[in-house]
Amino acid sequence: MELPRPERWDLAGKRALVRVDFNVPVATVDGRLEVTDDFRLRAALPLFRDLIARGAQVVAATHFGRPKGHVVEEYSVAPIRRRLAELAPEVELMENLRFHPGEEANDRAFGESLVAGVDYYINEAFGASHRAHASIMIPPTLVPSAAGPNLAHEVETILSLLTNPQRPFVAIVGGAKVADKLGIVKVLVDKADTVIVGGGMAYTFEATQGRTIGSSLFNADYLEECGRLLATGKVVIPLDTRGLADGDPVGPSGGASEPIDFGANIPNHHEGFDIGAKSVALFEETIARARTILWNGPVGFFEDPRFLAGTAAVARAVATSSALSVVGGGDSVAALRQLGLEGEVSFVSTGGGASLELVEFGDLPGLRALRESPFA
Repeated sequence: MELPRPERWDLAGKRALVRVDFNVPVATVDGRLEVTDDFRLRAALPLFRDLIARGAQVVAATHFGRPKGHVVEEYSVAPIRRRLAELAPEVELMENLRFHPGEEANDRAFGESLVAGVDYYINEAFGASHRAHASIMIPPTLVPSAAGPNLAHEVETILSLLTNPQRPFVAIVGGAKVADKLGIVKVLVDKADTVIVGGGMAYTFEATQGRTIGSSLFNADYLEECGRLLATGKVVIPLDTRGLADGDPVGPSGGASEPIDFGANIPNHHEGFDIGAKSVALFEETIARARTILWNGPVGFFEDPRFLAGTAAVARAVATSSALSVVGGGDSVAALRQLGLEGEVSFVSTGGGASLELVEFGDLPGLRALRESPFA
């Protein structure tokens, strides 16, 4: 996919608007909110430095949280601005785009206001490019526009998995709801050699085999489709499950109840939250054979330390593999970071939803806006 790039622009004395994705975690430190993970800010620094070195005045714009078109103090970019001032003091950061209702409404007037006095626009927000929002869609219609280097690299990396992967190509798809990920599983069944399915979405697949799943996540509307996907012989699902009795608390702080190993079937009034030992062995063996790996979504409720084991095993298998490994999705990346393995994979995508949509549809609204710009 050819995207316009900013390398040939004459930026001396010009003003450049860079749409970034600085939707980063913050926490209260010494009485005020501070950025707790500045990975996304640091990833944008090479672009900022290049633009400044070429004479540009740089303005960055980001969304942050979900203020839903209203000014909400806790979603101010103030903590992000403070950290950015330490990393790139020459860069100006606008206030949260989503404070204005026109952002998510893709309002043209709001988009025009963003580029008032701006000479060039760069989209470096891959993680937001699946959203047809004003800051993504309108600027390319008004000023010369281009893809930032990180966005372009993410697109090239993800699309290369679908067009020319080294085989065996193993995809790992996890997460809670089968409705959210079934489309991507369908695409990957056609593109990959094996698709491992885990997490809450796996229980609907298990039910198609006549296995009992207790109170686990389940969507009867997708039973038939899950059955067809299993019939391809390419989909691997868990062999066993670990979980709790209904009513036992589950969450980041854990709980007093010990997990129960259910085997292949979960009894009534019990719920599954992680894969068991047999599933871990099966997933590890499948991943070990891969030469290309795409992982999006945990295989268990890893936020509860009692149910981290399955996702941790997958993370270690991916990290120790010699395959080209691409990891996307906030939860998968969070698990890698929690385990200290982020630097052990080939590529970490900054956009979970965007990477899924790019795999599923082969394009994103933000990419089309750049390609179709009258200045391209």
